[in-house]
Amino acid sequence: MLQAQIYIDKDEVHGSQPLYEYIVQFLLKQKVAGATAFRGVIGFGEHHQMKRPDSIFSFDEPPIMITFIDEEEKVLHTLKELRKRITSGFIITTKVERFQI
Repeated sequence: MLQAQIYIDKDEVHGSQPLYEYIVQFLLKQKVAGATAFRGVIGFGEHHQMKRPDSIFSFDEPPIMITFIDEEEKVLHTLKELRKRITSGFIITTKVERFQI
């Protein structure tokens, strides 16, 4: 199995829709096993500027991470199709095992 993590800014859009919503809906249409979007509390990116979206008077865009896990072939195909539609964001993949008792 393969896990994909997609990192974007919350304020990014695709057309008139928030990018994170577009990506999750895209993953649903691709019939991946499941996906979750997480909102970052604090972080920084390639410009090394701290982002604290929950701070008083902060106008920082919070980071979003969307993660999904499926069979390796499915994940790679889905990411290839997603990259045809969007070019922003940072994507990593990691091989994972399902833990079963």
